[in-house]
Amino acid sequence: MLRFLLIGFLVAGLGAAVAQPQTDVWPVETFEIGSLPAGWAVPGKEEDAPDWHLIQNPDAPDGKPVLAMLRPAKTGLFGWFGSGFNVVIDPSADFLNGTISVHFKSVSGSSDQGGGIMWRVQDAENYYVARFNPLEDNFRFYTVRNGSRSELASARMKLDPQSWHKMTISQSGATFRGYLDGKLLLEYADGTFSAPGGVGLWTKSDAVTLFDDFRIDKAP
Repeated sequence: MLRFLLIGFLVAGLGAAVAQPQTDVWPVETFEIGSLPAGWAVPGKEEDAPDWHLIQNPDAPDGKPVLAMLRPAKTGLFGWFGSGFNVVIDPSADFLNGTISVHFKSVSGSSDQGGGIMWRVQDAENYYVARFNPLEDNFRFYTVRNGSRSELASARMKLDPQSWHKMTISQSGATFRGYLDGKLLLEYADGTFSAPGGVGLWTKSDAVTLFDDFRIDKAP
């Protein structure tokens, strides 16, 4: 009997070890100012793409470099700035279930502000996105399919746009939840993107936004 109990404990212990989540965080100590984090990329032609790069920001949550969207993408017939989506993606994340979080701070924007997290990114035009907009005081889930955005869920929320805030997305199967500063505001179930995908950061139009402490905890 003791032998079977010992075997049971060993198996349970091994199972617990296997079931530990896989955590990935930005290695900020290796960041080079003016560049992107290793593995991240801005899709599109270089001359039309938004300007994302690392800058030093002393008031960041960890006091180290932050990733900033400083100039919107050029879109339209004459290459106007500021009418589309500004994205930066880590295509290798292979995220299906788990939790993604980031700290963000809105800096400026006349037609749009804020931004948020992309996940299960299939390519630059197909993904889920959660974003907060301080001009509208709302937090929303969207799908972007073939470059076209569709709203899934929305919640009213007022935050100080000049302060740092934390956004968290929790995904389990087809259900995802959205938190701002630890408060659950959104919950939705959708099967549009059921395969693992990349992760990324997103702003719209002329929204200049800073991001810090990006973290992924993948479910086993």
